Amino acid sequence: MSKRIVCLRHGQTLWNVEHRFQGHTDIPLDETGIAQAARAGSLLASLRPTLVVSSDLRRANDTALAVARLVDLDVHVDKDFRERGGGLWEGLTREEIASRWPQEYIAWEAPEGEDVADVADRVSTAMRRWAAKLDDDGLLVIASHGAALRLGICALLGLPQELWSAVGGLGNCSWSVLEEGRSGWRLLEHNAGTLPEPINSDDIPVAD
Repeated sequence: MSKRIVCLRHGQTLWNVEHRFQGHTDIPLDETGIAQAARAGSLLASLRPTLVVSSDLRRANDTALAVARLVDLDVHVDKDFRERGGGLWEGLTREEIASRWPQEYIAWEAPEGEDVADVADRVSTAMRRWAAKLDDDGLLVIASHGAALRLGICALLGLPQELWSAVGGLGNCSWSVLEEGRSGWRLLEHNAGTLPEPINSDDIPVAD
């Protein structure tokens, strides 16, 4: 058996529905998000996680709790799993961002926001740190955020930055599965858990 990591994006929030950039703003799950977390928790509990960690933001922490309660585990909190900081964009809709910062919107680089390489480094470093605590056949569930998880996965896999955009985003309460092999980590599943649907996230707009 090998160590595995399940990267679980949090459930839906009102700001997801409104296409607002959430970033570090602490927005709770809405009713749909609570139901999504319960469904994801029941599915992932069957994998028998041995360690559950979440971002310190409550939308991720409440999603993690939906898994942990079913397998009688505590949720460990790590600020390094926070979403990408959105700077001046936090709380704004994509339409507002595009109209006020057209060039920055195209590049998806928020004024006073967090650089993608920095996010990828902090999240992948945290992934390695927590995976090191697993037994050889352990399963780590990380409840985090769309952009943070995608960037962290890309860095953990050793993909060069120019290929990061080739890895798609994560839907609310969808997950990706990573497994440690002899030559490093590999991606077993990506954006699993639901049928394909539009993704509302702080990640770069896929339509652009």
